Amino acid sequence: MDQEAGGVLGSVAPFLGTHTPRLDEKGRLILPAKFRAAFAPGLVMTRGQERCLYLLPLDEFRRMHERLSTAPITNKQARDYLRVFLSGASDEQPDRQGRISIPPMLRRYARLERGVAVIWDLAAWDAYLEETESGYADTAEEVFPNGPF
Repeated sequence: MDQEAGGVLGSVAPFLGTHTPRLDEKGRLILPAKFRAAFAPGLVMTRGQERCLYLLPLDEFRRMHERLSTAPITNKQARDYLRVFLSGASDEQPDRQGRISIPPMLRRYARLERGVAVIWDLAAWDAYLEETESGYADTAEEVFPNGPF
């Protein structure tokens, strides 16, 4: 069942599934229609782990930034993480066709060419999924000691 904005799960459509749009010749990505309402007020794009990009609605980015800013400045790992996360951040506004520009620096970071899996290079996503799927069940207890459900 498709949970659009205002649906059972709340006011913002959940970001579920794999979407494989293509970048246009200007390095723009057309957002999947079901996500456009969540990003309409604007978004922040930044580096993610494993060379993916995070697309965050503005309110989610603010929430994450607040949590990150509580990390002790005396902790080098926390400083490093915050620097990398914020130095790659770019605020973007979707155009009327739901396209967002991906800055060249972030395209290089994520090694984006044309085919993408929102937002990874499509070949990198396929390789990542192939590599990690086998350990998916094995790590559930480590990640969720009390069970995810």
